[in-house]
Amino acid sequence: MGVQKDRVRFNVGGRIFETTATTLAIAGRDSLFGAMFDENWDLQPNVTSTEHFIDRNPDCFAVLLDLLRTGELYIRSNIPEKLLYREALFYGLLDHVRAARWGPFDGNRLHLARSIMGRAPGDGTAIRAGPDGGCCVAHGSMVHVYDWMLEEHPPISLDYQRVNDAIWIDSESVVISACERLGRDDGGMGLFSASTGELRYKFHVTHDNQVKSYTGGALSFNSDYKLFSSCKGRSNEYGIGVWDQVTGKQIDFFYEPPGWSLGDADKLQWLHGTNCLLVATLFPRKDNCYISLLDFRDKNMVWSWSDVGAPTTDERRVRDAIAMEETNSICVVNEYEDLGFMDLRSSAGIVRWSSRSRLMKGNMPDEPCYPKLALHEGQLFSSMNDSISVFCGPDWVLTSRLRNSHGGSICDFSIGGDRLFALHSEENVFDIWETRPPPIV
Repeated sequence: MGVQKDRVRFNVGGRIFETTATTLAIAGRDSLFGAMFDENWDLQPNVTSTEHFIDRNPDCFAVLLDLLRTGELYIRSNIPEKLLYREALFYGLLDHVRAARWGPFDGNRLHLARSIMGRAPGDGTAIRAGPDGGCCVAHGSMVHVYDWMLEEHPPISLDYQRVNDAIWIDSESVVISACERLGRDDGGMGLFSASTGELRYKFHVTHDNQVKSYTGGALSFNSDYKLFSSCKGRSNEYGIGVWDQVTGKQIDFFYEPPGWSLGDADKLQWLHGTNCLLVATLFPRKDNCYISLLDFRDKNMVWSWSDVGAPTTDERRVRDAIAMEETNSICVVNEYEDLGFMDLRSSAGIVRWSSRSRLMKGNMPDEPCYPKLALHEGQLFSSMNDSISVFCGPDWVLTSRLRNSHGGSICDFSIGGDRLFALHSEENVFDIWETRPPPIV
């Protein structure tokens, strides 16, 4: 990077600011300032004025310029945060503002930043983190969408049918799956604008060259723009459907084999290293648990496990599952937050249980929620009652526990955009956990 020795002068809304190209270079090439300089960060030849006028808010410009100088964000009390974020968007500095508000995600350094009371009636059923720090929350037939500033956008609904899952395709698009309505083409899946709530298109299932109504279930997608969903229809449409998420067209369908369960799946997870899809159908949706890896390249189930025929006790009932590609294993959890591990390189399907929370027995809340699992940047997360445990290291040692006493048990949580969102079951409230930014030395 070239060093610009001459100062750069701005007139913003009538106020004069002076800085250097070295400071402006921190904004990056995609910012408004990047267009003013060449590849060495010298002023472009066509930029001849000694003073550059920008007709924007000078108070916000002062805050943003100070952010580039120091790496710290200090917002004076007379500046509404929403106004500052709007100005940051204009200058192309929104990512810098977000990075200054909260640091890179670390489960052991999270703090409770905020709790939001939802306005929807009834209990929430699912929460999904967006890639830019926003989230969406499913309540019955509605999905409430929040941007990274936690401002609520117009809600989403697919024919006012009960929502089963939601997933962010990108920061502007949300796919939801919903139950079908008998006799009508309602339910299934739809892709919506996260900002306006507009339905862009629906994903159809075709069987025997006829479009069929179906119930969409668990969702996942991969980097090749393929969208996956568990499906239940009234004919033979039980299995995992695959669609092109750009066009909405169905491109494949993995039919449920006899004696197995795919259409009722609780969780789908795409494994980038093996190009396979984890499909997990769990108790109590079914009397037994079924976990499998599907390879769509040759329509093959390459690995599977089930507790059919095994002793059925609560201590061994699998409530959630997640694949961990780095260790070639699958982690499962029971309702007491005991973790179990299965080796994907073995066809034996033996679960190695690790007891961690026996003292939770006999201390269950009146309305407990089943544990959920998440894996992020080498850290394993497991919800239990009103807390979330963090496990680290090769032996998955318990290192932290997140708890907020308000709202009751945690029914779901999700990680994305360097935030953790936890949805409580009793008070229609969700928590936002963030990592504090590192100190400026």
